[in-house]
Order: sequence, then C-alpha cells, then structure tokens
Amino acid sequence: MTTTVTRATSYIGQPVSRVDGYAKVTGKATYAAEFDPGPGLAYGVVVGSAIANGRITAVHTAAAESTPGVIEVLTHHNAPRLPYHPSRSLIDAQDGEPIHVLQDDRILHHGQAIALVVADTFENAVHAATLVQASYAEEPAATSFEDAAAHAVAPGPGNQQFGLPADTRRGDPDAALRTAQAKVDSTYVIAREDHNPIELMATTAAWDGGTLRLWAKTQWVGNTRTSIAATFGIPPENVEVISPFVGGAFGSALNMWPHTVLAAMAAQRVDRPVKVMLTRRQMFELTGFRPHTAQRVVLGADRSGTLVSIQHEGTAVTSMYEQYAENLLGPTRFLYRCENVATRYRLAEMNVNTPCSMRGPGEISGIFALESAMDELAEVLDIDPVELRLRNDADRDLDRNLPFSSRSLRECLITAGERFGWSSRDPRIGSMRDEQGRLIGYGCSSATYPVYNFPAQARAVVHPDGSALVTSATSDMGPGTYTSMTQVAAETLGLPLERVRFELGDASLPQAPPHGGSATMGGVGSAVYAACAEARRQALEQAGETSGDADLAEVMGRLGHSVEATEEYRPSEESGQYSMHAFGAIFAEVRVDPDLGLVRVPRVVSAFGGGRIVNPKMAHSQAVGGMVMGIGMALLEHTVVDPRDGHVVNGSLADYLVPVNADIGVLDPIFVEEDDPYVNLLGTKGIGEIASIGVAPAIANAIYHATGSRMRSLPITPEMLL
Repeated sequence: MTTTVTRATSYIGQPVSRVDGYAKVTGKATYAAEFDPGPGLAYGVVVGSAIANGRITAVHTAAAESTPGVIEVLTHHNAPRLPYHPSRSLIDAQDGEPIHVLQDDRILHHGQAIALVVADTFENAVHAATLVQASYAEEPAATSFEDAAAHAVAPGPGNQQFGLPADTRRGDPDAALRTAQAKVDSTYVIAREDHNPIELMATTAAWDGGTLRLWAKTQWVGNTRTSIAATFGIPPENVEVISPFVGGAFGSALNMWPHTVLAAMAAQRVDRPVKVMLTRRQMFELTGFRPHTAQRVVLGADRSGTLVSIQHEGTAVTSMYEQYAENLLGPTRFLYRCENVATRYRLAEMNVNTPCSMRGPGEISGIFALESAMDELAEVLDIDPVELRLRNDADRDLDRNLPFSSRSLRECLITAGERFGWSSRDPRIGSMRDEQGRLIGYGCSSATYPVYNFPAQARAVVHPDGSALVTSATSDMGPGTYTSMTQVAAETLGLPLERVRFELGDASLPQAPPHGGSATMGGVGSAVYAACAEARRQALEQAGETSGDADLAEVMGRLGHSVEATEEYRPSEESGQYSMHAFGAIFAEVRVDPDLGLVRVPRVVSAFGGGRIVNPKMAHSQAVGGMVMGIGMALLEHTVVDPRDGHVVNGSLADYLVPVNADIGVLDPIFVEEDDPYVNLLGTKGIGEIASIGVAPAIANAIYHATGSRMRSLPITPEMLL
C-alpha cells in the first residue's frame, strides 16, 4: 500500500550535499580492493594470452611455481571444472556464451586469461606471473574492422527479442527519397573507446564451506550473485556480494568479468581468501568497451526542410563468442517526425573481448551520426540548424505509435540556444575569429535517452528513537545514490535528514535493478518512497494517530517499538501506454587554430528534460561529468588495436587520452521543468546518460562551422584538420 505524504520540510528538489562525502574525503569509504577478509589473504595476478586466435599447446609454469611465496598457478590443466549453468541478465549479451575461464585451451582474443598466479604477497604474485610462458598453435585472427564488416551478421534472436532488431521499416523510404528535393548521404565512423574509471576492477573472494563471499567492484550486486552462482553451480543464497562504494564505472561494472571467477576459483582451490585486481592495461582486454561503429545515414527533405525519408544503417564490433548489441539506431526511429524510416543493424564479429555498456550505450553513437547528418541537411537547404530540428519536432512516437509521456526537445533547443547566444552566430563558414586569429564555430545537437522502468524493492525500518534505516541492494558509482535516496526517505517519512541512514551495495538486501541506464532514481527511488510511506502509515495506525501530519519521531517514542515495511515498485500498466524518454539539446563553441589544427572547446551549454530533479546539485555534477565525457569522445578517446596480434597499443593512461581540467572550458547545464506522472512514482527520468549524448556531434558541427571541414570520424584529431 502506498500513500501520498506531504511534509512541511521538503528535501526532494534541494541541493543537499553528499551524505557520504565525509567518508570519501577522509578515506573511510572502502572500495573493492581495500577490503581485508582477515589472516591468510593471498593475491592473484592474471596472465593473458599473447595471441588473438588459436590454441594453447603448452603452459610453462615451473619457474613461477618455484618462486618464493607462490601458492598455486592455475591453468586450464589444473583449474577446477565449473558447470557454467545458463545465466543471462538484461545487461548481458543476449546471444552467445561467455568464455569459460581456464576450462579449455581455446584462445579467442588477445589478453584472454590463460593462467592465474596466486602468492602470499602482491609483489610475489606479480613477479611470478612474468615467469609464466605459453606456446600456441596460432590461427588467423579477425582484427580488421573493415574485413569483419564485410561479413557482418544480423543480431541473433535473443537480441532481436530484446528489442534490438536487425531491420525495421515504416512507409516507403526509397520512394520518398527519390522525390526528395534535398538529400544527404554520408558515412560516419566512431573509434572504439575503453572504460578508464579511477578505480580498477577488483574482487576478493573467500569461501566458508559452501558459502562464497565476494567483495567486488560491481554496479549490480544481484547480477554478480546470480552469475557467480550459476558459474559454480551453487544456490544464489550461498553467495554474498559486498560493494558499498564504486570508484567510477560508466557501465563497465554491470557485467561479471573473468577476474571475479578467477578470484572465487582460486580461493576455493587454495582454501584461503584471494584478491585479484586487474592492471590498467588488463582493463582494456578483460573488461568491455564501447564498440567501434560505422554508420551510413541518408536523409531526404522537401524545400521547407520537412523530412520525407530517413535511412540509417549501422555496423558495430562484437566478439567471436558473444553478440553484444546496443540501441544504436533506436533514436532515429522516433526523434524526428517522418513517415518513411528504415534502419539496418549488423554486427562485425572480431577476435576481441566482448564490448559492454558505456555511458549512453548505442544512443550516444547513433545520435552522432544522425545529428551530424541533420547538420549537413541544414547546410544543403540553407536553413538554420536549430530551425531545421524545430520544424521536424515530433508530437508522437511514430515508431511505436504511442504518445510521449512528456517531451521537451523543443523547449530544450530554445532554452539552451538562448542561453548560448545562438542568434549571434554568423552562419557563413569560417566567418568568425577571436582576437588570436583562431576560427570560432558554433554547433548544436539534439539528444535523447529512454526511460528504463525496472522493478525494485526497498525496506524501511523506523526505530523508537525517531531514526530510520532504509535499505536496497543498489549501488553508488558516483552519482550520489546514498544522498538522493536519503532525501526521498527523509521527506516521505517526515524525519530530519540526519536521522535517516540509507544502506546499499549488499546482495542480501531487498533486490534492486542494475545501477545503470539512468534508472536508479526512478526504480529504487520509487521503492524507497513506497516503503517509507508504508512504514509511516503503519506507525501512525499502530499508535492510533489520526493526523496525517503527525510528528513521526514523537509517534515512535510513544509506540515504543520499531516498525518495518518492505515494498516493491513495479511500473504501472498505464506506463506501457506511453513512449518515455528524456530529451536534451547541446550547444558547443569551438576555437580552432588554423595553423596547428588544435581544437579547444571554451564552452558548452546544454538543456535537459530529465523529469523531476531530486537533487539539483548532484544533477549538475552528473551533467558536467557527462559533458566532459562527450568532449573526450569528440576529440581524444581512441583505442588502437594492432592488427598483427590484436593487442591494444595504447593501453595506459599515458597513451589513451581522456580530458583533463586544461581541456575543459565553461560547462553550463540547464534543467527544464517537466511534470511526467507516468514514468514512475517520483516523476524522474534520469540525466546520467543523456548528459553525454549529443556533445560529440555538437562539437563536430561547430568545427564545420569554423573551418568548412566536415568531420565524420571520431575522435577529431589535429591532423584531420590540416
């Protein structure tokens, strides 16, 4: 039962500082690699394959085994045989099967785990790992995207059932294109990007009889629990997963990666706790990444700029053993009003590890191609780029034939454009310069991201002293989950913020969906609201209190015992009658040195329709972080793979470039007001993903305005502009 609670003191919507901030700045927040399970802790170091495809003919471990401090060297020869029962969550690849770690001699990508050295100290394990050698029967590897794309395949049935179709069509795009008065036909390429959060991937595993405890970096303790249970063939209730703090992840910690299996395997084998932490280089080969994509967009419009045909094709990298697919083409099917739309999605199978979600997965890549093409169409038509988007704004989702629960794209474009000063833009290419002679360019882009509505549970316990403990098995990788949930709980209960404590990051707590997809506030927040509302209702009822505005702390003092309520939030049936998305608009200014090709981004203004904003201070921080990530995508990030053996050439933060403070100018996010009663109990949409979507095309479009060079490949480097 859920009741509406209105308190005199409102915490929702207030810029509350992080309740966990003190723990983080004083070092009291404990991350995965910092947990110490007690005496006997051993350390595992992964040894990776030196080839991309083939078989292991021999693994030479004698030198490592004779090194002081080495406890065990696990290979496919002596590793325990694991059942690997089927287990696939909504964030896993929907077709194929993950690599069964150390279960056979097959190699499918460079860096694949071929051994784990376990020693009494980390230093001894690192040294011994350098002594492990392997021989291979190497086979030809698919390391060229162009070659793999020539034989690309349609997503399998699992992906298509999951809403990632190979082909879609409405109307007659071909016939409409033939009669179009203005056309654009361009190809866009986005380089592979790898996750580089501050915190490296780590897992500590300890067995107690048949019970396994994991201290792991994860965005979804529930998925880690079910995945490891299926891998080892044990009941999920025999697995404990602890992850109270996550030092950045952006999607990389949603999946369970091989190092977690190795830690659990080794701990069972040596009968003592084992800690495994990946190196920065191993993060490039043993966890996922944003896949390299190539896209073709064909647009047709009449003279007024009305779209009459949209055709969007995309090919993305996946591994040889799993089909990772993402919503690359989804936005194209509904973002603008057009009766004739066709999309085609294919996967290029290569000898790489499986890609994974990376902030704005699919949408961020697809929007780059679509919004770049829209800018090209505006140039052909000689129409202002913002005006072209406004003329094609949609009032209904034509792909699903549903009304939008709310849609503020028009308001975002107008609001951000006014704040940016778009009207002062001289539309002539290369017409604007600063006092240093640098070319100035203005560019814009639309953005959108779906509202994911996942079920979630939460428990609220109110004590006689007027304090409350609220729990849910969600995560906090940085957006402020501890704080926002405390705000919702405190306001709903009617208690002071400091009297409410929120706990997360433990798989034994009420179940929660993945901490990703900008869905945590909507699902877990709604569950917290429901549990707190029910706990308050029960307390007032048991105390015989008839006033809905009664002081709960006073009531609990009279009651003399704790009150507990566990509630589950599930999307309403009514929500299925609407198309639910967040929308945004991004405006970027660039300054380009015409002699050196150097691009600087002095300012970016964005407006987002993200539903109800629970904490504007943290939302601002989220938006700024997303915009920084978008700048990195546009100008810097690019994973280079050596085609000879498939190894990552720039697998370090010295060589894989990400934005630093000196790269960032003024970032100015705006949140437009939205009242959407259909998305969830709180009316939130989330802004974590959409904050990065659209930044790259806005920058690319600005570079064109400044230089006349149309950049259709990311990242945009100086040599491309010379």
